[in-house]
Amino acid sequence: MPKRGKKYKAAVELFDKHELYETEQAMEIVIKTAGAKFDETIEAHYRMGLDGRHADQQIRGAIVLPHGTGKTKRVLVFAKGPKATEAEEAGADYVGAEEMAAKIQKEGWFDFDAVIATPDMMGVVGRLGKILGPKGLMPNPKSGTVTMDVAKAIAETKAGKVEYRLDKTNIVHCPIGKASFGPEKLQENFEALTAAIIKAKPAAAKGQYIKSATVAATMGPGVKLNPQKLG
Repeated sequence: MPKRGKKYKAAVELFDKHELYETEQAMEIVIKTAGAKFDETIEAHYRMGLDGRHADQQIRGAIVLPHGTGKTKRVLVFAKGPKATEAEEAGADYVGAEEMAAKIQKEGWFDFDAVIATPDMMGVVGRLGKILGPKGLMPNPKSGTVTMDVAKAIAETKAGKVEYRLDKTNIVHCPIGKASFGPEKLQENFEALTAAIIKAKPAAAKGQYIKSATVAATMGPGVKLNPQKLG
């Protein structure tokens, strides 16, 4: 068990860690727990009533949060010809093809936060699966990052699009903004994300879909929400 610092212990004292809070209350509390010197990211964690080992119980998608994430994402686009020009004009930070793949493979280059690719480039990008996959950076049609409409994908990513997916422990982790957003914006982002996850409910899901939900600041403890009130 990791040793907790004084700030973390003080944050725990601000609320009842066994209580299930309403969304509005939870956002107010989680902001109070963000006591670091930097603007802490607030993340939502959902424990799902799914078994990710079964393909028909997987969930994955993306949503543009109403108030963004508070972070400006650096976008790498794999494209050639007119689509590369379109990506550059749409504000992509890096655009290229095989030379970008080589830079990632040989130099361990990762000066980007999101990757978009046109379908014809997936032969090149596919070879980076073992590198990009574990970092959650692999382009995927379900999240809108494998597309011919690169301008739209770039705009959405820059506007605060987040990807959600079920991990191996059947939990969905996703940022919903910064502590500086205030409770109202965080609540609106959280509710938009929750609605997207509920909409993505697989037909094979049985029993309680969202078993538990927690919000936490980067350096703070988790604040539990009442899953029965989430939709």
